[in-house]
Amino acid sequence: MEVFAFRAARRPVLVSMPHVGTALPAGFAERLVPEAQGLPDTDWHLPRLYDFLEEVGVGLIQGRFSRYVIDLNRPSNDTPLYAGATTGLCPTTLFHGAPLYNAGAEPDAAEVAERVARYWTPYHEAIEAEMTRLRGQFGRAVLFDAHSICSVVPRLFDGRLPDLNLGTNDGRSLDAALGDRLAAVCAGAGADGFTHVRDGRFKGGHITRHFGRPAEGWHAVQLEMTQDSYMREDPPFPFDEARASRIRPHLRRFVETLVDWAERRA
Repeated sequence: MEVFAFRAARRPVLVSMPHVGTALPAGFAERLVPEAQGLPDTDWHLPRLYDFLEEVGVGLIQGRFSRYVIDLNRPSNDTPLYAGATTGLCPTTLFHGAPLYNAGAEPDAAEVAERVARYWTPYHEAIEAEMTRLRGQFGRAVLFDAHSICSVVPRLFDGRLPDLNLGTNDGRSLDAALGDRLAAVCAGAGADGFTHVRDGRFKGGHITRHFGRPAEGWHAVQLEMTQDSYMREDPPFPFDEARASRIRPHLRRFVETLVDWAERRA
């Protein structure tokens, strides 16, 4: 199986979905505790939620393998992105802190290195190549890293998350005017009852921080969305079209804002 799915962009925006994968290598599931075998920390249903991307003309890259195999949005050297509780490159706990693996089944350093080579490196090389192509063709390239998470994860943050968590690495990953326009889109979702924050608990993961190079014409942003905005957060984590239909127009406006800004700036 290919480690990621990819569709080239027709316009100067690439969308990354690193945490939607559910595939596991042979024999991997048996190493996991029963709770983990249901892959509860997956960014469920994002391709379905963002079903308009091809129509808009933006590119898409999405991981096929579970984040339990490797987290594509962490540095390959596993440097922590946030102070306090966080999740690692090859996680050994679930989001709520319980063990991910059966005792003694955790990966050693050699296995982690093999996973980096097998899964992490190809994904990042593909983003690098597409961003290079888009900048060459359009003069600017924008990367949108799309995520979702359970609305309440006490180990990682206090209380309930805002519905839309815009991450720009404190403004360093993209043009300031673009950041303001995206924040305005998120604020506009308030009319439908959605809350938002800019550079709060989620400032952007490794993908946003690494590929956000405004001085080089590369701009990147992360949007971490609460899953109860479009689905049920309890197993088996079903998609909820009624909820999705409320948030999807705002997500489309978000993506179209990226395209409009990039094409006007080109």
